[in-house]
Amino acid sequence: MDGTFNIRVYGLCVREGYILLSDEVFQGIEMTKFPGGGLEYGEGTVACLYREFEEEHIGSVRSLSHYYTTDFFQAALFFEKTQLLSIYYLVDLEPRADFPVCSRAQFSPGSGGQQLRWVRLQELRAEDMTFPIDRKVVELLQSDAALLP
Repeated sequence: MDGTFNIRVYGLCVREGYILLSDEVFQGIEMTKFPGGGLEYGEGTVACLYREFEEEHIGSVRSLSHYYTTDFFQAALFFEKTQLLSIYYLVDLEPRADFPVCSRAQFSPGSGGQQLRWVRLQELRAEDMTFPIDRKVVELLQSDAALLP
């Protein structure tokens, strides 16, 4: 069997009809995605999500529940012969953490910096997201009446 897997874990933080997005620059590519990142060797998916939210200065995850795992083939963008597997959790933050946010997409070229922003879930379009799996998740979220105000 050729190839390897890259496992990514993301948090879907929905508050009062808004969802948290991350705008980042990686290897010169501007991307809009959900907060989270790569699973490290020896780490479980929940521990990965907790670590990523702390590293991204979002705050501590108070509760979570599994929402979606990739159910189709997706090649990883940054790694050759690597299949991407993404796992998404609905999260709530402790204690309703406050962190710096922007009102629109902002990218800091060359810095790799991350900017967070809240977007009304009903106004978010799948094509606003950079990656195909995130686009599918946007469609699932918008069809989930329990998440919409």
